[in-house]
Amino acid sequence: MVQEIQSLLELQLPGIVVTHSRTYPSPRDAGSVLSGSGQVVFLDLASEPEHALELLAALSRLPQGAQVVALLTGHDPDFILRCLRAGAADFLLRPFTEDQMEAALAKLARRQPASDALGKEPAKMVAVMPAKGACGATTVACNLAFQWKKLTGQKILLADLDPLAGTLSFLLKIKSTFSFVDTLQRAHELDADLWGAMVTTVNGVDVLLSPEMLSDNPQEVRDPTPILDYARHAYDVVIADSGSVYGDWNLNQARAATELLLVTTNELPALQAAQRALSYLDANRIGRWKVRVIVNRYQRDVGLNRDVIGTALHTEVFESLPSDYDSVQKALIEGKAVLSTTPLGKGFADLAARLAGQGKESKKKGSGGFFGMFSKTK
Repeated sequence: MVQEIQSLLELQLPGIVVTHSRTYPSPRDAGSVLSGSGQVVFLDLASEPEHALELLAALSRLPQGAQVVALLTGHDPDFILRCLRAGAADFLLRPFTEDQMEAALAKLARRQPASDALGKEPAKMVAVMPAKGACGATTVACNLAFQWKKLTGQKILLADLDPLAGTLSFLLKIKSTFSFVDTLQRAHELDADLWGAMVTTVNGVDVLLSPEMLSDNPQEVRDPTPILDYARHAYDVVIADSGSVYGDWNLNQARAATELLLVTTNELPALQAAQRALSYLDANRIGRWKVRVIVNRYQRDVGLNRDVIGTALHTEVFESLPSDYDSVQKALIEGKAVLSTTPLGKGFADLAARLAGQGKESKKKGSGGFFGMFSKTK
């Protein structure tokens, strides 16, 4: 397989650097396969299929944005579908031919926007997750997106990725024929036109909604990577409204995120839930460095104060947002963001400024992508 693939790559991409791993690394060590961002991995799915599928899923979740091509020895439609669902960008059937390789590389190029050739880094992704229900995480995600747009003018996606109880459509008073489930089902053919039909634009922000009707088996929805991969190359900022921190679907969002906002209140039950959520994220190797604790509906005279919260959770409170029931209710009735002139609106603006690198936090820098890698190997 190595000899066939390497000879075909040398024909299609003269001078390309190819490295070969003779063993499957552990899925937990999938990042060791990559030496940078935007790389292509040709993965043998024939020798040890189940182990390779686990590794494929782990590779597809990495923030480096690797694209995985599955190498197969037989035409098994069911297994090919499993590979694609696990995150494969494409597959090749042995014997590998020049036509197969040319088609696969063309597909990879279509999945990676041309702007990456200029060194454009993937979009910053912010996952907004509640410590428990009714902490106001959706309100935070929604208002953060509009304040960020107002502040920077960047191209922003607000994605409702809660398959069970997504409420963005209700908050913004919008409807769409499509949801993120449709996007997942057609991930292999996503392009600008198809994506444009999937989203609804509200005040300059593209919104991807959750399904209005609960799917027959929501447990099957486990990996949002195809949505996030496309979105992070089509937008400057992706803000995901997640249902919780728990389960594969939400953990994969947490792994892909550059910033994870854990939203709680300063009431004791919510803070206990926040402790459990942080422990769960730690146990699943979600870096504490990316987790930002947001205390919503903060009232100094009710519940614990900010310093005590930080001590209890063993982490600094990133931002506290004031309780402003009237402003939230007015915005909800009108299907709009909270007014910037209110104390809460100013809190959302401050949060957006910090995350955008215009406040106390500085913006992180990344490296080039798929075509950038090719240009460096000439």
